[in-house]
Amino acid sequence: MEKRCEWCQSMNIQYSSKEVYWELPDGSRAIEIEETPTVFCQDCSMAYQTEKIVKEIEDQLLLIDTNIIDQKISFSELMNIPRLLKKNYFDFSS
Repeated sequence: MEKRCEWCQSMNIQYSSKEVYWELPDGSRAIEIEETPTVFCQDCSMAYQTEKIVKEIEDQLLLIDTNIIDQKISFSELMNIPRLLKKNYFDFSS
C-alpha cells in the first residue's frame, strides 16, 4: 500500500514526531502531548496525525483517569497509563 499525504495525495511525506494539543473528553482543559507520531508532507507542508493515532489518543483519554495527567505528557507516557476499562465499549466502528 502506497503512503500518500491525506491532504494533497503527494508521496513526498516524512514520518516524525511533534507536540500536539488535545482537549480532554470532558472539555475541562487541553493538554500538550509531546513526541506524537506525525506525518509531514514536504509538498503542501501539512503536519497531521493519522486516523489510527487520533483514535488511539481519543480512546486512551476516554479510558483513563485524566486527573492524573499534567499539562504536558509524552505520547508514550500517555499510552502507558493503565486503563479503567479494557476498551471503549461505545465505539461500534470496528
